Amino acid sequence: MTPLTNGSYRNHCPVCLWSKHLDVRPGDRLSGCGGLMRPERLEHRAGKGLVILHRCVTCGCARTNRVASDTAQADDIGALAALMVPPP
Repeated sequence: MTPLTNGSYRNHCPVCLWSKHLDVRPGDRLSGCGGLMRPERLEHRAGKGLVILHRCVTCGCARTNRVASDTAQADDIGALAALMVPPP
């Protein structure tokens, strides 16, 4: 992954959308957990647009991350669409 240059912090893979639990606050890298963050669903947030809700498989912490759609490494549309389908 190429780091973003617009001041944002991208912490998820653009292909599979999984992340790693590294931050207490965006970009600080102060979390001691280090667990994998599973993408659970898409939400729309006022002022942020589409966000991915991630939940840590180790500690259960939930965080949201903006969908990256306007970069050279935009999030995979198929992976995003899969988050819109309710689980069985």
